[in-house]
Amino acid sequence: MSEKYIPRLKELYSKEAKNLQKELNLENINQLPKLEKVIVSCGVGKKREDKRFTETVELTLSKITGQATTSRLAKKSIATFKIRKGMGAPVGYLTTLRNDKMYEFVDRLINIALPHVRDFHGVPRNSFDKQGNYSLGLKEQTVFPEITFEDSSVLHGLEITFIIKNGSKEGSTKLLELFGMPFEKENK
Repeated sequence: MSEKYIPRLKELYSKEAKNLQKELNLENINQLPKLEKVIVSCGVGKKREDKRFTETVELTLSKITGQATTSRLAKKSIATFKIRKGMGAPVGYLTTLRNDKMYEFVDRLINIALPHVRDFHGVPRNSFDKQGNYSLGLKEQTVFPEITFEDSSVLHGLEITFIIKNGSKEGSTKLLELFGMPFEKENK
């Protein structure tokens, strides 16, 4: 009988859970911050009427994440942008990753994609919200190895949000550091 494949970061988290609990001074292991889901999204902005651009965004998001994307319609009407609530072309696309696919994506992001970012000095430490969730923006999708030359003819950015259960800014930082997230060096 073959063994079930476990993503590297998921295995690392389960092995280091006790050490993380001691480091954060938590009484119960269930209080540990845990990566719940990762949302990868891209807005199309002014180019929402450009069919080639929106198809490229949808295709590259699905290639990067390995899942189908969901289109998002406008929630509000904004006259200056010629957008009506819920009507017309999508204003963005997103994919929600959970479980093994989420851990695989985070591993590829940290170890393959981020080192390919031009002039990279680390990700910002101040991108946490009050619940401990972390958001990261990339200017180009070409840093991912899944993107071919044809896909990179139309450049667009990505927004990656890490939803962390039981997170605080300190706990979420420790969790992402455990996974190997390259944060900027603090100036002392």
